[in-house]
Amino acid sequence: MLRLALCQALAVLMLTGPTLAASPAEQRGRAFALTNCARCHSIDRTTPSPLKIAPPFRTLHNRYPIETLAEALAEGIVTGHPTMPQFQLEPDQINDLLSFLKTLE
Repeated sequence: MLRLALCQALAVLMLTGPTLAASPAEQRGRAFALTNCARCHSIDRTTPSPLKIAPPFRTLHNRYPIETLAEALAEGIVTGHPTMPQFQLEPDQINDLLSFLKTLE
């Protein structure tokens, strides 16, 4: 009985731990990504992107050092395909989004 209770507690911690441990910036960045990006990009560690040509956020660090995205986010991201809207973020939004992206590395 004790073993089952410990296993259940561990499962709850594994499922909720990262969310509870996320900093306010990471939480705001995730909320921004959920609102503005998740329609096309996967913003978690496992699911495929809803739009096949949109890279999952968990792979961005393989293409670019996350810190180097700050300038592009400030100037406005423009891509080679028409389905990507142009984004220009405020400094606080950039910090939040980059904080969130770093959690996916």
